Amino acid sequence: MNCEWILRVTCPDSTGIVHAVTGVLAGLGGNITESQQFSSPDSRQFFLRLQFSTPAETSAQTVEEALAEVAPRFAMTVSLQPVEKRTRTLIMVSKAAHCLNTLLFRHSAGQLPIDIVGVAGNHVDLRPLAEFHGHDFHHIPITRETKADAEARLSALVDDLDVELIVLARYMQILSPDLCARLEGRVINIHHSFLPSFKGAKPYHQAHARGVKIIGATAHYVTSDLDEGPIIEQAVARVDHNQAIADFVRHGQDVEASVLARAVAWHAEGRVLMDGHRTVVFD
Repeated sequence: MNCEWILRVTCPDSTGIVHAVTGVLAGLGGNITESQQFSSPDSRQFFLRLQFSTPAETSAQTVEEALAEVAPRFAMTVSLQPVEKRTRTLIMVSKAAHCLNTLLFRHSAGQLPIDIVGVAGNHVDLRPLAEFHGHDFHHIPITRETKADAEARLSALVDDLDVELIVLARYMQILSPDLCARLEGRVINIHHSFLPSFKGAKPYHQAHARGVKIIGATAHYVTSDLDEGPIIEQAVARVDHNQAIADFVRHGQDVEASVLARAVAWHAEGRVLMDGHRTVVFD
């Protein structure tokens, strides 16, 4: 049986990058099954994602050593992972269940390439849902006075569980700048608004009061700038004057859950590459 790999390459744009990479893979007896690339006219960076197979005896070290022979010529940053690799994921929640429920269902249905190593919450409301799906629930209460201790407990949990990705599934707490820096590129949040004018509490109530015609959600990486991290995915739903606030909330929650699930899947499949403060997403 062949080995299946995902290869990601980022480097300054120039001639011959694809030829060099595919030549290396051909020399290893590789067969490319999926190929996506993008050359950014703004940053002048080149992005490449390949899925390929090699003979069963081919190791990751063999592939990486072969790529290392061409990488310096193009100043490449290279990332290689087996297709079957599952990202060790911790989901963090408060009281709202819709995002957690969608993630747990899609995971149980084999639709998310992640291993959920636990669910953590600052409230215990969602413990039964997590445990119903067979996942440990970790209660980490937090107040203004205990924030530092709570984040220390969270950091220890991340280390103990060897967490690779944290998903904030409507976790209604702000991570400190120090924790954001430590976990950079490893935390995905769902922002329950598409339009920046509706930040803060009760965005759907604000949107309803303004008579908007679309509502939506944004999944992004977490940075120390609140809700300003690199965007992974967004979507909207149409609404109108006939709908009550409850309808806005229901439609909005559906969008939030699906947007977050897609962002998690794309991250775990190595489909998200960073281009400065923006993302390149090979969906």
